[in-house]
Amino acid sequence: MSRPVFDRHLHARKIEASHDLNLDMARAIWKGSLSFGLVNIPIALYAATRREELKFRLLRKTDLSPVNYKRVAEKDGREVPWDQIVKGYEYEKGKYVVLKEEDFQRVDLEATQTVDIKDFVDLEEIDPMYFYKPYYLEPQKGGDKAYALLRDALKETNKVGVAKVVIKTRQYLAGVKPEDGALVLELMHFADELADPEKLHVPKKLEVGKREMNMAKSLIDSMTSKWQPEKYKDDYREALMDVIEEKVEAGGKEIEEKPRKAPKPTKVIDLVSVLQKSLEQSGGKRKATAHSKRKKAHPAKKAA
Repeated sequence: MSRPVFDRHLHARKIEASHDLNLDMARAIWKGSLSFGLVNIPIALYAATRREELKFRLLRKTDLSPVNYKRVAEKDGREVPWDQIVKGYEYEKGKYVVLKEEDFQRVDLEATQTVDIKDFVDLEEIDPMYFYKPYYLEPQKGGDKAYALLRDALKETNKVGVAKVVIKTRQYLAGVKPEDGALVLELMHFADELADPEKLHVPKKLEVGKREMNMAKSLIDSMTSKWQPEKYKDDYREALMDVIEEKVEAGGKEIEEKPRKAPKPTKVIDLVSVLQKSLEQSGGKRKATAHSKRKKAHPAKKAA
């Protein structure tokens, strides 16, 4: 029996095609309105990010038979079909009240359909730790002018609209920001959701030598470049795909693990020498990069 052929490039093309399809067929998470003061803008909310993860199946070790999940009732151990499952809240031990979709909507119908801006705040005042998940806001029929007005006003004033919004069954704090011609709603943590860094065992005040500080600044300066998000790739996923390809080509047999050296923590006495080596490596990389760019810009002429 021949081994399966693993075409990673074909696999990558399939992933890209599925992403394009997902983007073309993206559906609004919900439709409602964006309000500030007495202004109401009809909008639709769309996911602004996507996650590309390798999917794995759980298998039985002896014969690699896929293991399926079952929804089993605690009372009698019987499997429960989806159409027989409801949402319940345990208000006392072992006692539940069932909630239907209508009950969630009854909480506050207007709130579940509105991004309600409460305040406008200078962007630099907000700690980036508060932001964690962006969504695109798209104006609906009749909302273009007010949408553009809010977007441009936020951009010129460098402000963020701090709002509350209900998505599914939870209320979120969110920031409304202008981004590349669109308005973005970025979900935020409430203040009590952030862990207190005071509880971490980190150095408070520590005397740092002037030489070390100057070298650290030089190293940072030598590694500073313009922000180019497309140059950062998922190296772990790529390496994992290499391992999968190796195992497929080996017919599923175990592969000999290559020895790896774990990096040792830098000792205080070695700090200057490590910084010096880092500066030398960084400078060499910069020179090599600049040289390759010049070669591309001015390729050598071929001999006649």
